[in-house]
Amino acid sequence: MSTTNGSFLAIFDHDGVLVDTLKLHQDAWEELGRQTGMALSPEFIHQTFGMTNPSILRMVVGETITDAEIAGLSDRKEVCYRDLARGRIALMDGVRDVLDALTEAGVALAIGSSGVRANLDLTVSECGLDGRFAKIASLEDVTRGKPDPQVFLAAAAGAGGAPERSVVFEDAPVGVQAAKAAGMYAVGVESSNPAQALWDAGADEVVADLRGYDVTALLARLRDRRS
Repeated sequence: MSTTNGSFLAIFDHDGVLVDTLKLHQDAWEELGRQTGMALSPEFIHQTFGMTNPSILRMVVGETITDAEIAGLSDRKEVCYRDLARGRIALMDGVRDVLDALTEAGVALAIGSSGVRANLDLTVSECGLDGRFAKIASLEDVTRGKPDPQVFLAAAAGAGGAPERSVVFEDAPVGVQAAKAAGMYAVGVESSNPAQALWDAGADEVVADLRGYDVTALLARLRDRRS
């Protein structure tokens, strides 16, 4: 049985897929490290890119850290990020064309990210994407971070999409694993990790970036997947 384009949902990770924020997040974590004395190297930050702040902070401080301490440190880090990012955010190459092509084809759009909602709202506002996403699922919507599928299932539920008719664009292996655990089609984007790491995580396809990405061919693959 085939489905119509209108029943499909495309979910985009935020950092490393919609926008190139790795350096901004690295700088924000390093600033938090300077403020608090925590050991946060660029290598560690890259290694944990895509994980939730609570997961990262537990790795740094240990399981003795309290929820209140996590919340306070996370808020400080994200304030640093937004201060650095404001006025410097731009969509990654090819992203706007893919969003436009999906919308033209009747595909609903959503964001599924481990980031906090204020960061995602800043990107949407600064990149002129207000009203484009049926659902923005963020850290506030989940209790379990990727590779748990919770954030993508929340995005699908909020957008009214079925997981088996959803595609996820992800740059992190944990994100690809989350997409597959949700029963979704996963497109790996090599912006932050090598192709093999994305294949190993279970990606259905891997692309260097979204420049010239063929949305028509993607929709055919999604229809074939559900036939």
